[in-house]
Amino acid sequence: MAADDPKLRLNLLDVYGKSIGELVDIDLRHQVLSEHMVARGIDASKKIVINGLRGNPQGLYRMEIDPPAYLPVSQFVNMGASGFTDRTITFPIDPKKVADVKFPNHKDLDFKDVLKDSSNVLGFEGISGEDLYKRLDNIRKAGLFNIISKSRATPLSNGRNVLSYIKILHELRGDRFFATVPKELREETKNSVSADLFHPADSGLHHPPASFVGFTDAGSFKTNDMHGNLQLTFFMKGDECLADIDIDDAGGIGHVFQVLRNALSQSATHPYNIHEILVFRQQLDPGYRFII
Repeated sequence: MAADDPKLRLNLLDVYGKSIGELVDIDLRHQVLSEHMVARGIDASKKIVINGLRGNPQGLYRMEIDPPAYLPVSQFVNMGASGFTDRTITFPIDPKKVADVKFPNHKDLDFKDVLKDSSNVLGFEGISGEDLYKRLDNIRKAGLFNIISKSRATPLSNGRNVLSYIKILHELRGDRFFATVPKELREETKNSVSADLFHPADSGLHHPPASFVGFTDAGSFKTNDMHGNLQLTFFMKGDECLADIDIDDAGGIGHVFQVLRNALSQSATHPYNIHEILVFRQQLDPGYRFII
């Protein structure tokens, strides 16, 4: 093989920009000719070089890469006529392969007061503060950290951020939480539409918890991010204000990372997927790490 023959050079990274460090399977299928190359158990802790491929003008391949602990990704690659064709590919974690999650200690949180004042969270009634924090399962806790992180980074036109208005948690799910907020947050969110910080959104699929009798729809708003939008849906009863706060994956983890369709679940948005979108697309670190 000549030194200037076409070669594919791959750099396989996680959302933090670090090598995934696993043995991966790589499938390359030519898009015109009936040529198919499979390489198994390739070390991805360093750059991977693949020889024996055709170059331009017959260098178009569909490439699928499957790491053990990450979701498989598919991309097209058009090989150059000679030398190296470089591709850097980022992989999101596979939620099914997460053995545990490392969260910050309670003493290091900047939302301790919210936890302290939340003594009636559905399923955790009668506990609050550090006790509540310790009792939360990984899915609920990850969802909480995702939304807190995004709320902290979401400004309003008055100079405050969304997190500063969140007062009491009432229900925590992996993909959203319900919280008491001052009605000022609703007004400031509406005012922030003209500043292009939010836009009105459909609230049809959002409903207050059954225990909040008499609360009615008071509008829904989303941030203008391409991926990982923060959505605030408000419900009012007199001067009382409840917010359903969630992060929309805006087309799904598959669209963001080009994940193979058959590797995706059709269930509700997984908080670990939202974590990967926030880190990769918005450079927002929710503050927890996966153990795989």
